[in-house]
Amino acid sequence: MGHLRNRAKHQPFEVAALITTPICGVLLLTLDVRPPSVQLAMPEPIQLGWEVALIAVGVGGLLGILWPGRLSTGLGIEFASVLVLGTITGMYAVALVAVAGRQGVVAASLISAVPLGSFWRVAQIVADLRCLAYGHQCATHRQVVGGVT
Repeated sequence: MGHLRNRAKHQPFEVAALITTPICGVLLLTLDVRPPSVQLAMPEPIQLGWEVALIAVGVGGLLGILWPGRLSTGLGIEFASVLVLGTITGMYAVALVAVAGRQGVVAASLISAVPLGSFWRVAQIVADLRCLAYGHQCATHRQVVGGVT
């Protein structure tokens, strides 16, 4: 069974989000500045957790994609990271609408693309993990291992 070393090139938007999130988290922590919507909608401990989670999901997701060992382990790491990415970006979209109201709807709609894409990717990973569990009987897995997907 081949490893999915080239998986990243087939998920460019996911990779871009995973590269960007730790940068955002580090900037939020080091500059000690937060969006007003986050400051008003989230208590201080939640804000800190949100910032740390941005760093963790980015590093973890990229680690999962580039995992040199078993495919299922890499997919599991990627699964957890992308699931949390969808959750924390969804939190931000809700905070934005809660604070800005109608004025924040457009920005929240754009930001909502990240959780939607994340949860879509989670569903794909679940399907890939099921294929692995059932002995590579799925056509999708054969394409993934062959480098097509």
